[in-house]
Amino acid sequence: MRAESRSARDARLGAAGATTWKAFWMDAGGVDGAREDWDVDWMDSAMNVAHAARAALTLARASSSSAPSRPSFPCVDAHAHRESRIRASYAADARPASEDGPEPPYARPSPQSYRVYHHPTPVSLTYGSSLPAFDIAYETWGTLSPRTDNAILLHTGLSASSHAASTEANPSQGWWEKFIGPGLALDTDKYFIICTNVLGGCYGSTGPSSIDPRTNQPYATTFPILSIFDMVQAQFHLLDHLGIEHLYASVGSSMGAMQSLAAGWLYPQRVGKVVSISGTARSSPSAIAMRFAQRAVLMADPNWNNGFYYDRLPPHTGMKLARQIATITYRSGPEWDIRFGRKVRPLPPSEEPEKGMPRPPALCPDFLIETYLDHQGEQFCLKYDANSLIYVSKAMDLFDMTLPALQELNLSPPPPSGSHPSQLTHPASPCKPPQEQPRRHTSHSKHHPPPPNPPPHLPDLAAGLSPLANTPVLILGVQSDILFPVEQQREVADALRMAGNQRVSYYELGGVWGHDTFLLDVQNVGGAIRGFL
Repeated sequence: MRAESRSARDARLGAAGATTWKAFWMDAGGVDGAREDWDVDWMDSAMNVAHAARAALTLARASSSSAPSRPSFPCVDAHAHRESRIRASYAADARPASEDGPEPPYARPSPQSYRVYHHPTPVSLTYGSSLPAFDIAYETWGTLSPRTDNAILLHTGLSASSHAASTEANPSQGWWEKFIGPGLALDTDKYFIICTNVLGGCYGSTGPSSIDPRTNQPYATTFPILSIFDMVQAQFHLLDHLGIEHLYASVGSSMGAMQSLAAGWLYPQRVGKVVSISGTARSSPSAIAMRFAQRAVLMADPNWNNGFYYDRLPPHTGMKLARQIATITYRSGPEWDIRFGRKVRPLPPSEEPEKGMPRPPALCPDFLIETYLDHQGEQFCLKYDANSLIYVSKAMDLFDMTLPALQELNLSPPPPSGSHPSQLTHPASPCKPPQEQPRRHTSHSKHHPPPPNPPPHLPDLAAGLSPLANTPVLILGVQSDILFPVEQQREVADALRMAGNQRVSYYELGGVWGHDTFLLDVQNVGGAIRGFL
């Protein structure tokens, strides 16, 4: 049965009348998400939600003979308040203003703080389309050696900018501030660090919000579907521009780990070492489901308008809800048990219940974990382009380095001659068998047997990863990670060993920070990277 369109559903529900609402919700099981507008830190802002309890308290104290008044929902009203602010900002300077948040990695970087490489000629993409030209925003730290042999390409997660650490041009804290610098994991006394905003992003690189030179309008959803390989291809065009033939290492976390593996696979002659932290070589159904849910709530926001919203209000409500879903996958239940438990927000004295009466619960954020998620969505919803979130997250879903998947895409690494073509190689025939794939060295490694009870796709993954057989690889996983479970890190390490790679270093970290461990555990994550490099 074909799914009912949103417009048809709206018409049906509008015609059904108020008497059918109860039956509809019983049948569909749907409820609208709660929204709240806060611009201070989440603990302080929890006080603001106290107004949501006022209606419940009034009802509890009301006489049973009086008709109950309709409760108020400030967390829902906040949607209209936010929209009013955005309209005012459009009137003031033709762009929505973004409130400051506690997470510098997601703040819009100043255009003066990054450099832009412009690629003026068309580039072919994985799924058959092309871009007429593109820009890549990037920042650097350290000094490139005279032999240009100390460069490290740092790949970002989904929504991070090129601002991984503070610079003279932008002294604000970067998303990996404690990992980049003299004596740190990425030691700027030794290495030249390059970080880009990915192709498809919105922090200086070409993405859906960029102007299509063919129409002089934003691409919006006419932007082509991207792959992780396309992002890496664009980065290597930048390296060509910088005169860097060989990378000392490719380093990445989360989506950046996918890019790091893809870089070593696409350019085995040019990548010396690969670091993959909390990533995967094959997106799992559970991760795809989580990202689909984020895109679904975002695309259901009427302001999304099929992606054509750049001359109107952005889909801020959908973005907020999508970020709330994402935040659940970034941390862990054990951390939240320790951090929040079942604590509820404090009530101001005026809202305290009468002596002997229970605390009035609220339908808006009441538990501290709810206030935390609410704030995380609020502080992010205007800081990242909605279409970029859709396109980049889809590229993550499409990532699959098993040999059949690579053959379906008709991809192969560049030839081993030392040349590096301006686009991905699209051979006329499917990928060669793994033993015939070009490798960085001519020596052959001893193949490693599969682990006990391997997943059924592991042999295909080992075959797909065979171009990395001679590249030293660090795989780092986190036991509390629910977005990229540690089993996926073990899987990558096992597949590389099965492919003949005898230089795989694998570390598994404990801790309660979940997926965000790569941002927080400086000692263990940083120590593993420093030792490997």
